[in-house]
Amino acid sequence: MNTIDEYIKQYPNELQERLMIIKDTILEAEPTLKQKISWGMPTFYLKHNIIHFAVHKNHIGIYPGADAVVNFEEKLKNYKTSKGSIQIPNKQEIPVELIKQLVIFNVLND
Repeated sequence: MNTIDEYIKQYPNELQERLMIIKDTILEAEPTLKQKISWGMPTFYLKHNIIHFAVHKNHIGIYPGADAVVNFEEKLKNYKTSKGSIQIPNKQEIPVELIKQLVIFNVLND
C-alpha cells in the first residue's frame, strides 16, 4: 500500500465513503497538501506532517497533533481525545467543518 487511495480501497464501501469525505475535506481546506502513507496511515504534509487519519474497529482516528487538540478542546468535547488524536465513532457524522479548521490551524502553525 503506497497511496492514500489504496489505503481507502482496502475497506468496505461504507468506510470507504467516510474516508473519502475526510480525504476530500482535508484537501478542500488546503489543496497544496502533499499525500503519503506514514506509519501505515494516510498522511498530509507540507514541510511537516499536518494531519493523519486511520481506521480502527469502532472509529476513525484523526491525528492533527497535540497543539491542535488543545486549541480546539471546546469544539472537541463531544469526542474522545487523547494527546494529538480524536476519535470519530463509525456511527457518527464526519465533522467536516471541524476537520477543515484543524487542517488550517496546522498549516498556519507549520
